[in-house]
Amino acid sequence: MGQHEHDSQHGHDSRSQVQPHCCPCGHGADSDGISRRGFLGGMGAAAAMGGVALTGLSWSALAAAAPGVPPAPPRRPLVVKPVFIYAIHKRAPQTSWRPWGGIQTQQDADQEVARIQGELDKLGATADFPVKFLPIASVHSIAEAAKAQDLASADVLLVYAADGQVSGVEKLGKHVVFFLRHQSGPVYLWYEIISPRYLRQHTDEEKIKGIDSQDVVIDNYNELTWRLRALCGLVNTVGSKIVAVGGPGGWATPKAPELAKDRFKLEIITLSYPELGKLIQAARKDQAEVALARQRTADYLKIPGTTLETKREFLENAFVLEQVFRRVMATNQCRAMTINGCMGTIMPMSETTACMPLSTLNDDGFMAFCESDFVVIPSGLLLVNISGRPNFLNDPTYPHDGIITLAHCTGPRKLDAKNIEPARILTHFESDYGAAPKVEMHAGQKVTNIIPDFKQEHYLGLRGEIVGAPFLPICRSQIDIKLACPDHVLAEKMCGFHWMTIYGDYIKEAGYALKKIGVGWEVLG
Repeated sequence: MGQHEHDSQHGHDSRSQVQPHCCPCGHGADSDGISRRGFLGGMGAAAAMGGVALTGLSWSALAAAAPGVPPAPPRRPLVVKPVFIYAIHKRAPQTSWRPWGGIQTQQDADQEVARIQGELDKLGATADFPVKFLPIASVHSIAEAAKAQDLASADVLLVYAADGQVSGVEKLGKHVVFFLRHQSGPVYLWYEIISPRYLRQHTDEEKIKGIDSQDVVIDNYNELTWRLRALCGLVNTVGSKIVAVGGPGGWATPKAPELAKDRFKLEIITLSYPELGKLIQAARKDQAEVALARQRTADYLKIPGTTLETKREFLENAFVLEQVFRRVMATNQCRAMTINGCMGTIMPMSETTACMPLSTLNDDGFMAFCESDFVVIPSGLLLVNISGRPNFLNDPTYPHDGIITLAHCTGPRKLDAKNIEPARILTHFESDYGAAPKVEMHAGQKVTNIIPDFKQEHYLGLRGEIVGAPFLPICRSQIDIKLACPDHVLAEKMCGFHWMTIYGDYIKEAGYALKKIGVGWEVLG
């Protein structure tokens, strides 16, 4: 089974700690004859925008390069350079010779560096995201800090501004967070003057590009931690790779891949269906690969709370398909993929649906999305990279009576990255074919919802709480969530189409990260 199989026990009794593995979805039409996925950009046009195209792939080469069940690569650590800026002032008679601040001597400064080091050691040991702190630079100005040899490797400058000169930090090409002391240690001068002298530059408006009041933390390491968590998500998202099976697309927005590449600097790698078809065909002829898929199927069905209500061969074929996807990602050194034509094109090739592979890939730390909808995919990459938890890409409905229903056939089960929710393995709803999980997400769970707009300009954030997991004749994994805002507010503000939902509250982190790349953010409720 997967690499997290032996996580310690958490959560309520109906969820298991065993690691799942799974596949994607099919094709359907509304009563007016328009496919529910019919607004997706055409695959041919999308493939042309895919950037790198994978050709000439060999199953034997893939299997040799990534044997067994390749795990997801971990998030890379956020690299933080702490900078302590201070000044020592000399006494002068009958004049104001010292500014505010508790750092008065070199001994005070040395003690403060030791205090900072201890605090960062504790933060690094308890953080729920990967972070690396470089040695503290103890300097009198940003100009002096800029000479540090390890500065180039840093993602973030964490500036402890006790005194001294901070001007110019915005020109170093790094994210910047200021940590200032009021009561957590010797009071800092910049606790008084960070806004009027630096952020506002002696005016009434903030003037520093890329740094504003949200980048200032006073005393509170919890406030610092969530900002660093957000930046970890951002640096793991911007410039990352994603494999697009069948090419990239966008719901109602053919330009969605280009907008996503422009805003998030994504490297989209296209795997055509002819290439995928050859890989699937070869994998299904590989006796060792088929045996592995059958064993994984047997292991998966032993997970407590798992019931099979479709043909077993659909699930076995799903694991073969999932293993193909893993190897393609492994050989391209990435942990994200999406599949176009998952509502039909994949079925004749794999003799199953793609719902289950996407579910189990997400549970194992990959980021796997159906429909190749690059309107919503960037928000999913960001949320997963912030939280370390699987995403649930879904179709929203219409808000009423304080709730809204969200549904899709590719729900992951390990939604808090620790516990496995119960699931019924059914057919994909719209095709009544293959294998798809109905994940029984539990009532009372708080969730974060991101609602991207078609232009990648202004996202909505919405907190919610799961109040039910119905079994309507719609996509298999479905939840009713209680809204944190009035029905009419959400109805009036709704933009785009697909939503991204994740367990937990990551509203602050999402908004902070999006601001850094120029995406507007509005929290409803």
